[in-house]
Amino acid sequence: MLPGLDGWTVLDRLRQKKQTPVLMLTARDAPKDRVRGLDTGADDYLVKPFDLSELLARLRALIRRAAGQARPGLEVRDVFIDTRARSVTRAGLPVTLTAREYAILEYLALHRGDVVSRTALYEHLFDESDDTLSNLLDVHVFSIRKKLGHDLIATRRGQGYCIEN
Repeated sequence: MLPGLDGWTVLDRLRQKKQTPVLMLTARDAPKDRVRGLDTGADDYLVKPFDLSELLARLRALIRRAAGQARPGLEVRDVFIDTRARSVTRAGLPVTLTAREYAILEYLALHRGDVVSRTALYEHLFDESDDTLSNLLDVHVFSIRKKLGHDLIATRRGQGYCIEN
């Protein structure tokens, strides 16, 4: 019921170019519509009206599946990141992180094995209206390392940061 194109056409065109996770959020609630949406390539289908907590849970599940994780958490050595509770433990003991530290750690863990550029991290953390200092990211990474171990996040000079497999 979008202007110009319907959601199935948009999804079909997207699937021809990308494999990004898709959740269809729609008023179409007939079983045939749900089947068509999922068969067209949607990863999940949610009918309006919906409960916000259900939408957020479904989005977390999509992110986990896209990252190859079945559980609602990410494990990196002895560090467990609970994406549902947004909490972190190391060797079973809770570790307190700021919201930005958590966001950096979660993003790097979701992209484990890949070098994540400083630009990608800035775009993930800050909106375009933020006037941030250039070393703010370094300060947060230093703090994460201090709390979780200096070898958890590797710096690739001139490239960015990574959590190695």
